[in-house]
Amino acid sequence: MKVILCDKIEKLGKEGDIVKVKKGFARNYLFPRGLALQATPTNIRQWEHRMRLAAAKQEKAHREAVTLSEELEKLSLTIQVKVGEDDRMFGAVTASDIEKALQREGISIDRKNILLDEPIRELGVYTVSIRLYPEVEGKIKVWVVKE
Repeated sequence: MKVILCDKIEKLGKEGDIVKVKKGFARNYLFPRGLALQATPTNIRQWEHRMRLAAAKQEKAHREAVTLSEELEKLSLTIQVKVGEDDRMFGAVTASDIEKALQREGISIDRKNILLDEPIRELGVYTVSIRLYPEVEGKIKVWVVKE
């Protein structure tokens, strides 16, 4: 029996592959768990249509991420911090602080996607990377200044 795999299955194939399996394996394991569909002409057409829609959606998300990364290149954030004597900061600037500053600019990015190796502990200008899509990163300039 030929089936269309709905998910990656070890030693069988990846999502979208049409493979031949025994009827019992398909009826008792693959179909009840939603791991495969019977490879009828109708199901094949529906699957191909679903895959085209998913590819178009991913392409749109990728284009939006590239546009946002270009926008971020032009943006410069200023974060004011309290300092003590000799311009030593109290605390540090973290990804959460950068997220709040971006929200003030009207850009919503999750702090988990802000790639800071370690918190910023000194005044100055820093370039911070932001993951927007799996292969798209934007860079933003962050100015840390005293209040």
